Amino acid sequence: MLTKDLLRVSRAGGGYHPQFVGRESRPLAARVLGVYQGHVGEPRHRLDDALSSLEREADDFKLVRGFAALLDREATFEVSAPLPPVRVRRATFEEAEAAGVPTTEAARTAVVERVADRLGTDSAAVERSLYADREVNEVLTEFDARWSPDSLLTQYDLSLAQTALFDATEVRVRSSDPKRLVSAVKRLGLMYEIRRDGETRELVVTGPDALFRRTRRYGTVFARLLRTVAGTAEWRLTATIDDRGTERELTLSDADVSVPDVEPVTEPTYDSGVEADFAARFEGLDLDWDLVREPEPLAAGARAMIPDFAFVYRPGDDDADIGASGDESPFRVFFEIMGFWTPEYVEKKLDQFATVDDDVELVVAVDESLAVAEDVAELDHRVVTYSGSVRVKDVVDVLRAYEAELVAAAAAALPAELSPDADAVSLSALADSYGVSEDALDAVSFPDHELVGRTLVRPAVLDAIGDELDAGTSLSDAEELLTARGLTDASAVLSRLGYRVEWEGLGGGTLRRKE
Repeated sequence: MLTKDLLRVSRAGGGYHPQFVGRESRPLAARVLGVYQGHVGEPRHRLDDALSSLEREADDFKLVRGFAALLDREATFEVSAPLPPVRVRRATFEEAEAAGVPTTEAARTAVVERVADRLGTDSAAVERSLYADREVNEVLTEFDARWSPDSLLTQYDLSLAQTALFDATEVRVRSSDPKRLVSAVKRLGLMYEIRRDGETRELVVTGPDALFRRTRRYGTVFARLLRTVAGTAEWRLTATIDDRGTERELTLSDADVSVPDVEPVTEPTYDSGVEADFAARFEGLDLDWDLVREPEPLAAGARAMIPDFAFVYRPGDDDADIGASGDESPFRVFFEIMGFWTPEYVEKKLDQFATVDDDVELVVAVDESLAVAEDVAELDHRVVTYSGSVRVKDVVDVLRAYEAELVAAAAAALPAELSPDADAVSLSALADSYGVSEDALDAVSFPDHELVGRTLVRPAVLDAIGDELDAGTSLSDAEELLTARGLTDASAVLSRLGYRVEWEGLGGGTLRRKE
């Protein structure tokens, strides 16, 4: 993205057309690259002088400055001085104040010589250090551009289009890779909606100029979206531009802009700090819910919406693939955090919430400043409010309520009695096999098994183990016997069989009869 003063657009025919470059600009791009390469080791003011000379020769000085603005980001400038400039200036000003302000060259030279004596150096070192930290005197120490002349032209066109879109109020995009595009919009935290026209979907993104309070952060993040759009094979973008109060239309396609074949600047996983903070804190909890970023789209009338997250219920087993009621799909709760906003955006969101399918469970975190929590709640969606950051506890409380409903439903769907085939099976393993939580098994009886600790065991197995154990058996031998029978909770089984463990220092334990 370029600065606004470097924007080159044509308004012919009432439109808004970025002035892209062609092959005829390649020699100029190569010369600007050469200027930077030829001034490594030189101070910035000499580089600037060379660029200014090139501007005077070129047909469009803004084009030279645009190339230079991109290349300047690849350059490393450093202060190069024999002595710390701040220290030299302080000593010089002190000497000048003591001697009186120097009004002649000879008086100035005398001050510099006294400073050199004071600092134990020579006058030349003082002169070179005095203002070496001014930006114009910084030295170009390294220039390792990512671009060749051709790729610089490509990057310039992309950056020019990004700058033009900074004044957009709305952008409408159709792409051959809509999933990638929507993923980028979600990742960047932009305001959007998906309009459906039969099988065709159009992504509509709110532009920076439409915000109630325009922020450069949103505009900069918005500009990054074009890189993703331009990275798809086929696409078409139409934007409404606020051109100093006049509404104009900008149209771009894959024939206008592409992405240079260089490593792009990494895009943030989350643009919204609220979302990133919530995800980090939620994933640190040990819950029966998986947090899924960018879940599948939800039908919302003639549109579609992709919530920020989905919570997937997987009781007791992160790899379980069946739902709490025994069906093939895990239970999901979708979660939306309302971020950037305008009154129109809030209205669209409320319309989406109102038209989401009735069988979809949706939780909405609403910033208190929006004052729409009651409106969302009236649409039969669960609501949590926040200020600054979403409280994880508030969301977990909502999920716990869902869990209680799921446990009750799962328990009701289970038979009154169960007879597992295994001689010994843990409650957690049995619950996983039915796709329910352990709590759902509380109302079930097991006529062929006895519950020992958290494991169901056939009485005959307990009797057989009891016949093989006796007081004086070592704990290690007893544990080996239990493991062979599929029992891992030695403490609970031994207690059930009437034994306790007598510990003998660090040498192990021995079974004793409980009194």
